[in-house]
Amino acid sequence: MKNIANYISISRIALSIILIFSNPFSILFCIIYFYCGISDILDGYIARKNENTSNFGVKLDSTADIIFIVIAMIKILPILNLHIGIIICGIIIAIIKISNLIFSYFYFRKLVFLHTIANKVTGMILFIAPLIIFKTNLIVFEIIVCIIASFAAIQEGCYIRANNCRSEL
Repeated sequence: MKNIANYISISRIALSIILIFSNPFSILFCIIYFYCGISDILDGYIARKNENTSNFGVKLDSTADIIFIVIAMIKILPILNLHIGIIICGIIIAIIKISNLIFSYFYFRKLVFLHTIANKVTGMILFIAPLIIFKTNLIVFEIIVCIIASFAAIQEGCYIRANNCRSEL
């Protein structure tokens, strides 16, 4: 079980695909959703603890994250009653993140996925956000999420453009 962290990432991809076929906020959906969130924390922790980190593992983890996020958004967003300003903010953040990837590909000849503290905080907040918004519909919380996610996306772009990507390159 040398690559257990990679197996955890692969399981996140497989279970994310199962989310497509489950009803949002059903028991099955919630179990898979929480597993995917916990597995995102565990795979990196296990890889670092076992000194088994690799570029492949980083890319696999990032790929699993993207697949989970896209599928979760497809399932959850239609149910949430988000304000138009929040939707526009989300689109702008997505454009910034995609621009960061495109820039990294053309500048470094590879996709750069930075695991900054701001990106990790954003991930945690985005993970719990649908549950909070679904139950309360707090516009203030939605604005806070947009501000934090915007900062993380812009910071990531600055790091990439400043060639401050450490081991991710």
